[in-house]
Amino acid sequence: MLVVRLPDGSERNFDSPVTVADVAASIGTGLARAALAGKVDGKLVDTSYLIEKNADLAIVTDKDADGLDVIRHSTAHLLAQAVKELFPDAQVTIGPVIEDGFYYDFSYKRPFTPEDLAAIEKKMSEIAKRDLKVERKVLERTDAIRYFMDLGEHYKAQIIESIPGDEDVSLYSQGDFTDLCRGPHVPSTGKLKVFKLMKLAGAYWRGDSKNEMLQRVYGTAWTKKEDQEAYLHRLEEAEKRDHRKLGKVLDFFHIQEEAPGMVFWHPNGWEIWQQIEQYMRRKLVDHGYQEVRTPQVMDRALWEKSGHWENYRENMFTTHSESRDYAVKPMNCPGHIQIFNQGLKSYRELPLRLAEFGSCHRNEPSGSLHGIMRVRGFTQDDAHIFCTEAQIQEEVGAFIDMLQEVYKDFGFNEVLVKLSTRPVKRVGADELWDKAEAGLEAALNHKGLAWELQPGEGAFYGPKIEFSLKDSIGRVWQCGTIQLDFALPERLEASYIAEDNSRQVPVMLHRAILGSMERFIGILIENHAGAMPLWLAPVQLVIMNITDKQAVYVTSVAEELKKYGFRVQTDLRNEKITYKIREHSLQKLPYQIIVGDKEMEANLVAVRARSGEDLGQMSLETLVERLKQEVSQRGVVA
Repeated sequence: MLVVRLPDGSERNFDSPVTVADVAASIGTGLARAALAGKVDGKLVDTSYLIEKNADLAIVTDKDADGLDVIRHSTAHLLAQAVKELFPDAQVTIGPVIEDGFYYDFSYKRPFTPEDLAAIEKKMSEIAKRDLKVERKVLERTDAIRYFMDLGEHYKAQIIESIPGDEDVSLYSQGDFTDLCRGPHVPSTGKLKVFKLMKLAGAYWRGDSKNEMLQRVYGTAWTKKEDQEAYLHRLEEAEKRDHRKLGKVLDFFHIQEEAPGMVFWHPNGWEIWQQIEQYMRRKLVDHGYQEVRTPQVMDRALWEKSGHWENYRENMFTTHSESRDYAVKPMNCPGHIQIFNQGLKSYRELPLRLAEFGSCHRNEPSGSLHGIMRVRGFTQDDAHIFCTEAQIQEEVGAFIDMLQEVYKDFGFNEVLVKLSTRPVKRVGADELWDKAEAGLEAALNHKGLAWELQPGEGAFYGPKIEFSLKDSIGRVWQCGTIQLDFALPERLEASYIAEDNSRQVPVMLHRAILGSMERFIGILIENHAGAMPLWLAPVQLVIMNITDKQAVYVTSVAEELKKYGFRVQTDLRNEKITYKIREHSLQKLPYQIIVGDKEMEANLVAVRARSGEDLGQMSLETLVERLKQEVSQRGVVA
């Protein structure tokens, strides 16, 4: 008797092996029609998978997150089949699922065009409506290589040859089209109903610029039409909020070819930077940090000792002088340990919290650069906490409290937390990694935070907790981190005198809240669509006259507001007031102050909010109180 246990605790008994589809049918015809895949003992499988021994089974439908992944994976294959039907000479390569969709890379004699894209999508719909059965078969490696070589699919043969080991490989067929894949896939193409091809791009085979340039087709797929429409609307919103466009329109910054991945900050953008930096500096003082500054360039020997030269060399800018090799720092941690190492430290001095707005440079691939979100030169709101093992939980907890205060002030109330554990490429003994991972997990649990595990995603020197923000249109941005490091202090010979007079190696906590200043400002620009909250706005108010008669009064009002620390601009041009209002509205200034004869005679001002709301006349004192209150609320005010 074969026993299949279902998620609700019930059991189904069968006299012989059964497929996932058979089990779904035994439960009901509705579930049988809805089944996309199954989870057998936690492993995602096709509905045709044969269950031969007692097992736990969950039927996967389009209501499950796994179901959406299966749909996207299968739609990538639908795309490949459509391309082969339209362009038989094209070769298929790889087509993975990515966030919100999928892509597939093709080798073809010419670049695809937007007209090709429309034709491919139309062909995909035709194939989906054929409701072709999707079937899996397994071949030995050599047979699979020969099969694809006979088809002229040389890239598929290369993929199989590069798979480690000698295990058999699985192929999936739908109609006349067969592809290499681990699966699982939907039972038939008729399950694929909501999809759209998004864009075309170039991509080198296996990401190597020495290889052929392939044609990459991006697409998205969903279980419901309304979900896809909501996604497309989010993309439209994101396009309007693109920090690169807004940065130019609002005169915040620019980037040019002579300095790829480096930012030229204009006065408006630098004002935002300064407001953020000074705010963070006050937070550092409140939370017991000492600010330091370390060199930009240090000898190769130090980077070899720290492990960066071996593990991070390809990302470092290097230089040479007087027979010595140097590296421009990609991170601040080795420099902070050099400060810690100056003079003998006692356990009584721990925890020691050293902070730096550290300017770092990393040799990122040019293709990955993106405005100020992904750059080569950036500044971290970086700090390192040197402490004892007994102080880890308290220090991580205090950092989390500080981080939550900061994010709330910037208007981010939804924070996602992930714990990233040891990667394959790492330094330090496994026993140290065990202690480090356990320490971070204990701190998270002590704070009562919900968190997700990310195996293998830690830094090469230690595990980390990642904090991600959700913005105003639902996008998630990873920003803050805290990393627990037993290895680097030992490698760089950091030590302190313990209570028993023994020499001990301190624990080092690497932590950042904003991440990089550049990227965080980019996130803020997109979150607010360029309309920065009052406390961050580079220009908080513009004061405009209607005629030349009010010019002196406008200047006096501006000077008075500046005494209170507000950032004020005056517009005394001989232009119509409607023109001035429209022009400054495009600059997304929080407030426009309009002065005519009535306001001047009554010693008042007329106030217009960024939303377009006319707040009417008010005294300067009332305006100042309003502004003070709004600034004090920071992120509470949108």
